Amino acid sequence: MAAAPPWMGKVTVAWPAHALRAMRAIVWRELFKFLRQYGRLASAIVRPALWLIVVGAGMSHILGFSTNPPYPTQTTFQEYIVPSLVAMVILFNGMQSSLSLVYDREVGTMRLLLTAPLPRWYILFCKLVAGTILSVIQSYAFVALASAVGVWVPWTGWFLALPVLFLAGLMMGSIGLLLSVYIRQLENFAGTMNFVIFPMFFISPSLFPIWFFEEAGADFLYWAASVNPFTHAMELIRFTVYREANPTALWVVIGTTVVCFVLAAIAYDPQRGLLRRRARN
Repeated sequence: MAAAPPWMGKVTVAWPAHALRAMRAIVWRELFKFLRQYGRLASAIVRPALWLIVVGAGMSHILGFSTNPPYPTQTTFQEYIVPSLVAMVILFNGMQSSLSLVYDREVGTMRLLLTAPLPRWYILFCKLVAGTILSVIQSYAFVALASAVGVWVPWTGWFLALPVLFLAGLMMGSIGLLLSVYIRQLENFAGTMNFVIFPMFFISPSLFPIWFFEEAGADFLYWAASVNPFTHAMELIRFTVYREANPTALWVVIGTTVVCFVLAAIAYDPQRGLLRRRARN
């Protein structure tokens, strides 16, 4: 019988117990590290808060949206962008978590984690889940802030959207994980994110409905936004909050998550940074 690929690892009788302990340890490690980084939470909240308070206040007197799904009535600009900014929080945190993966690979931490008697893909999945939990925590912190500054927030819908927020976090983390596999240096990763985060955010219905592109004659931007996975994650959040179904967005998010994670798990090399340093020496 052919041997399993290295990324799959071996499954033993004690695997479930090891898996649970590893998941708990990695999640708690990321949570404790996050709690010690006060600036990380502040930056995650301040960035969308500026969009909501400054940009939202200015644009609310200029732009107005008629009734469009999933909104039952005419909505204000600030109410419209709250789900978009929650998706922004998830996007930035997913990429930041992937940045920490590059750092862990550079300093050798991932090599230590991968010495555990568990498959490589599962260790990466644990890191992905830990980053997603942080994304969900920051998302609800921002929603609470939006409510505190007077923007109407359907709290019942946001509680129902918890699984969707988690799924969106997994998708963004998987995309970031796939990018981290092919970026060889920590310095290059930060620069690359500018060519990923901002196009994904702006070429999407984050600030206005996607049909605005079509009405403006920007067909290329319309189709680019239509195939943008961030668009579907954002719309899935938006529709779920207002108790509407969006099966297309759901399947796109699930499919993107699975494809990106599988490709990343197959190609991930924990010794890439170490081998490069040895070559320089």
